Amino acid sequence: MIRDFRTTDIDRVMHLWLSTNILAHNFIDSEYWQNNFESVKEMMPKASIYVYEQNGEIQAFIGLMKSFIAGIFVSSDFQSKGIGKLLLDYSKGKHNELSLCVYKKNDRALRFYLKEGFTASAEQVDENTGEIEFVMRWKNSV
Repeated sequence: MIRDFRTTDIDRVMHLWLSTNILAHNFIDSEYWQNNFESVKEMMPKASIYVYEQNGEIQAFIGLMKSFIAGIFVSSDFQSKGIGKLLLDYSKGKHNELSLCVYKKNDRALRFYLKEGFTASAEQVDENTGEIEFVMRWKNSV
């Protein structure tokens, strides 16, 4: 089930944020994510967050700042089961356009977004990590 974020979800959501970032971005020192934990936690309530819950446990979430996807985070045990797509489709239903940045070295995420109709509109360097990332956009064609 997908539902809106509640403030009581913050600890589970932040655990998912940290563990998923470390796992998906093994080309970035895990210390980077740990050092940004508190500032991201403070920003969470300012975002639109939708969580995927199964058996009363949050297994995934998507975070948006207006129509910019800050990220989709799925528990490692639940990856490759269509949950990221469910969250993305849910967000597509609320927006006519979406954008995001994805690291060039994150092949799995890059393939996922391309398959879901996103196109790369620019390439840039993330000044925080020094990594190359693609700016990607999706537009509703209906």
